[in-house]
Amino acid sequence: MAVDLEPDPVVADLARRTADFVREVVIPVEERGGGVVRDDSERVRLQRAAKEAGVFAPHVGPEFGGHGLDMRARAVVFEEAGYSLLGPLALNIAAPDEGNMHMLELIATEEQKRRYLAPLAAGEIRSCFAMTEPAPGAGSDPAALSTRAARVGGGWRIDGRKWFITGADGAGFAICMARTSGDPGDPGGATMFLVDAGNPGMKLVRHIDTLDESLYGGHLEVLFDGCVVPDEAVLGEVDEGFRYAQVRLGPARMTHCMRWLGIARRAQDIAVGRAAERELFGSRLGDLGMVQQMIADNEIDIAAARGLVLQACWELDQGRSASQATSIAKTFSAEAIWRVVDRSLQICGALGVSGDVLLGRFLREVRPFRIYDGPSEAHRWAIARRVMRRHDKAARP
Repeated sequence: MAVDLEPDPVVADLARRTADFVREVVIPVEERGGGVVRDDSERVRLQRAAKEAGVFAPHVGPEFGGHGLDMRARAVVFEEAGYSLLGPLALNIAAPDEGNMHMLELIATEEQKRRYLAPLAAGEIRSCFAMTEPAPGAGSDPAALSTRAARVGGGWRIDGRKWFITGADGAGFAICMARTSGDPGDPGGATMFLVDAGNPGMKLVRHIDTLDESLYGGHLEVLFDGCVVPDEAVLGEVDEGFRYAQVRLGPARMTHCMRWLGIARRAQDIAVGRAAERELFGSRLGDLGMVQQMIADNEIDIAAARGLVLQACWELDQGRSASQATSIAKTFSAEAIWRVVDRSLQICGALGVSGDVLLGRFLREVRPFRIYDGPSEAHRWAIARRVMRRHDKAARP
């Protein structure tokens, strides 16, 4: 079956309006704050403006105030939103909220959707996804999960330490992964729990100082210490947490790629603008062969990453697991986007290093993407393992 690369007219129009909104409303705010929003009132103002522009929450269903876009349609719109570091926050499609909304819409009960998804989709609250743990706990290998949840009267008690929990500061609730059976290293036995921010057993320990700063709510260490939740807090089924995580992680990897592709395009546009106006050695910078090569390589990386993302999104829209396609797209995109921003900064020279343009901020923001959502090395290992399995299966008599 062929992959249709042409967006639906309705989607194309939404993408155009998103692009206009980002350039006219969001980028001025981004430039004033150096690409970082620390005041929640600013987040609220941006999201109110996105609602007024009709571009808010495009990924959730109409019953939750969104446009109900499938993955391929999201690719077009999310890239336009990602043209600014603050565009995803304004549209309420930033991590981790966007991935949490996607998962809640698919597996939450109707009561859980009413209590958690509806206000999250409206931008009334934020959320976090508490899976990653300090070593030797869950990280690149989720099966190393060591946080425990044990049955108590009328519910569950969660105990464990999480870290690098994005958006935890100010989140209205957490989706916590805890082991309900088996031991660390076992492939199953995890369960997801919805934990309200006011729960006395969930403590925000510290903000982790990181290279990136644009993801709202920071990256935190979180302690679950005698954290008791009722049975209704179980998201999905007991012991099925790892399976549900795949419902979230594959699409979330692709939406990260979509958003960062927008920043790659922005970096390229800044570099091309500089190359067109700056004169050196008797000609425009953009007429010099080495600069032209960097501009061309940027275009190639952006186009290739976009194509891989669309392929993976098409597989996800077909109901496939798309594990191989998402791993390939994520690994290539994370590295290609870094290359694009790095080359763009190089083209701009001293201007690129300065704070007069945001290329330095972009570089700091995109570098961790080669680690987030699975480091490139882990994805390459998984890609190669699937190839070997395919070979072994084909070789069997």
